[in-house]
Amino acid sequence: MTFRPSKKEPSCLSFFLAALLVAGTTSPVKAQVAAANQKATTNDVVVLIDQVSLVRLDRPVAEIVVGNPSIADVAVQSGKVLIVTGKSFGETNLIVIDAEGKTIIDRRLIVQEPRAGFVTVYRGSARQTLHCAPYCAPELMIGDAPDIFSSVSGQITTKQSISQTAAEGEKP
Repeated sequence: MTFRPSKKEPSCLSFFLAALLVAGTTSPVKAQVAAANQKATTNDVVVLIDQVSLVRLDRPVAEIVVGNPSIADVAVQSGKVLIVTGKSFGETNLIVIDAEGKTIIDRRLIVQEPRAGFVTVYRGSARQTLHCAPYCAPELMIGDAPDIFSSVSGQITTKQSISQTAAEGEKP
């Protein structure tokens, strides 16, 4: 691919964005997610990482079993509504049992990466994920290079701490 900036306004930013777009289209994670999308059926519970999905049931829940709790978390709301939170990429299963011990649902649970606005940049074997909407900023994404992941994670932790301190300091 050859990139030639316009003679009117040569821009390193334009070159950088073009490189990001090319890098983002070759992500092996995206290929895996695309494969999972093709296999998903209407019976599957599909949720994005760091997002929630609601599952409505026909009778109250007594017990919930998640095959791999590191992939997803499930909570009950009002007895007949499940809140499924995507924690990490992957597939597991979800079994919900009623008070009589009968299975209400037994489904595959798929956690996927968000589909829009993300760009993956590779520098050798090091990977970094950016969220671009419309400006690009680092995003905490499983699979990114450890130094990048730690840096972004530390910034998020600091921001949450500042927010929590401010919230606790304010009294009505």
